[in-house]
Amino acid sequence: MSLLQIRGLTKKIGNKVLVDQLTLDMEKGEILGLLGPNGAGKTTTIRMIVGLMSKTAGQVMINGTDTNTNFEQAMRHVGVIVENPDLYKYLSGYDNLVHFSRMTPGVTEARIQEVIALVGLENSIHDKVATYSLGMRQRLGLAVVLAHKPSLLVLDEPTNGLDPAGIRELRGHLKDLADQEGVGIMISSHLMSEMEMMCDRVAIVQKGRLVAIQKIEDMAADERAGVQFEVDRPDLAVQILQTIMSGDEITTDQGHILVHIPKTRIPEINRKLMEAGINVFNVNTIKKTLEDKFMEITGGEDH
Repeated sequence: MSLLQIRGLTKKIGNKVLVDQLTLDMEKGEILGLLGPNGAGKTTTIRMIVGLMSKTAGQVMINGTDTNTNFEQAMRHVGVIVENPDLYKYLSGYDNLVHFSRMTPGVTEARIQEVIALVGLENSIHDKVATYSLGMRQRLGLAVVLAHKPSLLVLDEPTNGLDPAGIRELRGHLKDLADQEGVGIMISSHLMSEMEMMCDRVAIVQKGRLVAIQKIEDMAADERAGVQFEVDRPDLAVQILQTIMSGDEITTDQGHILVHIPKTRIPEINRKLMEAGINVFNVNTIKKTLEDKFMEITGGEDH
């Protein structure tokens, strides 16, 4: 059984369709990124999953429990942070954690100490939250939502306002949660480079519809890779390539030649260039980034 099962999830307001028949599955220990242009329906989807917004139609199952028929039972398995966590700044981090943990039965002192260590706040947990950096508040927010041992963590734009060091720390903590605790994490973010480093799969939403869902490693893979040759005689090199590449795309830029070929052809082409007396200074394989693939799928709309 999948950790999260979404079937035909739909949200309409008047005649406007915000989310249209969205269906996907998510597994335990997986980090799934939710990507899409502004207004695509990402936040609306997240809010419907966790019950912050009503559904027009569709089903959300968490650990096999239907949120339509047994919402409270389903939500016992979920931790949620929408943007920055709301905390009591005049209390210490520890007092915040104890206060919020009392809302869920069964959270022990041992578990509280465990999540403090899990998010790396041992040295500052007794300081007032007013003295915390934004990154520390994000980590305390994580500790709060992890105290009851959720199997699903849902984060909407959790990197907002974080500096690069804070983003890197958050990424490390989330990957540890997925790897070590088996927590499934759904995360939306505008930072594609971060999503590429953090997620196992991404689901791309456009105009309320799910248009693609793929593994990160598959999105960047391309059988016909872009290969850049740096040479001393680009004009001659182009002539030679045109005779052996059967019309494959060839572009040049300041001594660099870019061709789209299977990787297996790189040694052959390199050898042909050298046999013609052309010095090859460098050969680089250019992989497609998540952003490249995203722009292809969405037609270049802003994300």
